[in-house]
Amino acid sequence: MTADPILFRDLAYVFLAAVLGGALAWVTRQPLILGYVLGGLFISPLTPGPGVSDVRSFEIFADIGVVLLMFCIGIEFSLRDFLRVKWVAFLGGPLGILLSAGLGLGTWTLLGWSPREGIAVGLIISVSSTMVLARLLMDRGELHSHHGRIMIGIALVEDLAVVALIVLMPTLGTLEPSRLLAIGIALGKSGLILLPFIYLAAKVVSPLMTRVARTQNQELFLLVALATGLGTAALTQAVGLSLALGAFLAGLIISESDYAHETLARLLSLRDAFGALFFVTVGALIDPRVILDNLRLLGVMVALVVVGKFAVRAGLTRLAGEPLETAVLVGVGLAQIGEFSFILVQVARSAGQVGSEVYNATLAASLLTILVNALLTRLVSQPIVRARLARQEGAGAPEREALHGHVVICGFGRVGSAVGEALETFGLRYLVVEIDPDVVKQLRRRGVHSLFGDAAHRRVLEAAGSPEAALIVVALPEIGRVRLAVRNVRVLNPRVPILARAHSPAGIADLVRAGATEVIQPEMEAAATLIRHSLVQLSQPREQVLAYLERFRSAMEMAPGAAAAAGDALPRVREVTLDPGGIADRSLREARVRERFGVTVVGITRANGDSIINPAPDTIMRPGDRLRVFGLPEQIEALVAAGKNER
Repeated sequence: MTADPILFRDLAYVFLAAVLGGALAWVTRQPLILGYVLGGLFISPLTPGPGVSDVRSFEIFADIGVVLLMFCIGIEFSLRDFLRVKWVAFLGGPLGILLSAGLGLGTWTLLGWSPREGIAVGLIISVSSTMVLARLLMDRGELHSHHGRIMIGIALVEDLAVVALIVLMPTLGTLEPSRLLAIGIALGKSGLILLPFIYLAAKVVSPLMTRVARTQNQELFLLVALATGLGTAALTQAVGLSLALGAFLAGLIISESDYAHETLARLLSLRDAFGALFFVTVGALIDPRVILDNLRLLGVMVALVVVGKFAVRAGLTRLAGEPLETAVLVGVGLAQIGEFSFILVQVARSAGQVGSEVYNATLAASLLTILVNALLTRLVSQPIVRARLARQEGAGAPEREALHGHVVICGFGRVGSAVGEALETFGLRYLVVEIDPDVVKQLRRRGVHSLFGDAAHRRVLEAAGSPEAALIVVALPEIGRVRLAVRNVRVLNPRVPILARAHSPAGIADLVRAGATEVIQPEMEAAATLIRHSLVQLSQPREQVLAYLERFRSAMEMAPGAAAAAGDALPRVREVTLDPGGIADRSLREARVRERFGVTVVGITRANGDSIINPAPDTIMRPGDRLRVFGLPEQIEALVAAGKNER
């Protein structure tokens, strides 16, 4: 079997467009999805320049991207999160569709176009893209926020409604009893499909994942996870539902097991790669000629989506009892259309409800509203945060005089809550900055000072009293937000100690450069705990054990170690400069420094000034490098005597 060279050339174009578009978005601090869509526009066969030969050949890859993204969203979202917003979702979703249909009817009638076509357009634009929405929420770290849960809940209910709309669309104006029965059957099928998943979650999937995890085979674990997500998506598609909905339900199954985090960690790279391919493919479908030939129609559809859907969704959310800020965020997030609108407009076109000009305008409107939505989401969030801060400062926020000499905890997940419990035990005052309003509400009920907002924003940190704080603990999960939080705290208070965490040596160095006083690496703390327990079990003197651990941490953090007393037999940290020959130009694994001399290389400073913390075994040592080694005095002397010059 001979591979098609054109297909692989086009695939290279797609990923190159994703890289360039993503890089442009990152440099301009825009959502990555915006860069992916623009990258797809540049390689479209409908625009000048190099382009893919057939965009349709990549639709299967795009579908895989949808499945993987929704699978991961289901793992992170959890059934409990969905139940918190069930009434807003189940009532707001159908009502929003009906109001959008009425909006389309009224607009088309006023413009002198066909009323039946207006209803069809209203139904087509009523369905938002769950894929786009989920990606934007993830990029902004708002997937678990209250408004994020509401938006995902409404979007998933809309996905269920697509089944009924596909049956309804060809019969607009002529609803017969038989068609109503077909719609009822479709909706019943959509509801009944949920029952087997409840059984699977409790009886099948969790025990299966347990058995696979016991094999300790990473490849098998990944394959079982993929089979669960893809298989469930295929099953829901076979019974008339969408791939995205099935993948999301599969994620909910995994989320109720003990292996959700492991599954998510293994799928993230695949999800990001195929997700980028999906959005590039969407961008490649745009035809600039359609925009020029149907500017009036396109303008009306974009206005209906951006303005009309915003008003409908925001109004329904507000009527459901949600705060005005939440209603605005929900309205903005759902003011776009996507892949399911493509399906509905194809059905309407085949049934003669709309013409080819509406079909092409829908495709262009989808792409334009995705771009506009990404920009609006970014612009609206900052005023909303300021409004919430102003409200908190007026009622419920801690008094300004109380914000002095306290501890600020950024993020109140597992790590942040553990720190808060310790501070509470010792009677120390602290304030929590958290983006989840439910967490903030519960903390305030307990009398704990708390502030809603993203700790990466300087304004939020200032409102939390960072300039007068005695300590800042950054316990956010995303390294990018941790870096921003550390930098902004350091601007507000150059002297306050900042404690943060990172999961890699590169992350440690990055946070230290950003201004962190101390960076905790979980792996290093695990090693220190094992050392301490081992020495305690062997009945070693407590003072010597603590002294050893202090030097071990200082060495691993590349911080100034404790001064060594004369005759001190504990390990110490020293720098050794490499000369040509000897162990130079060899990796740490090849030179076997630890095995030959008993010392640990905890850092390397290159001749050009670059530093490597906790170097990997494959790190090459070069002449002129300064090795930071941790070991007993005689061990270090043996290393120096083997041909090294101590600095």
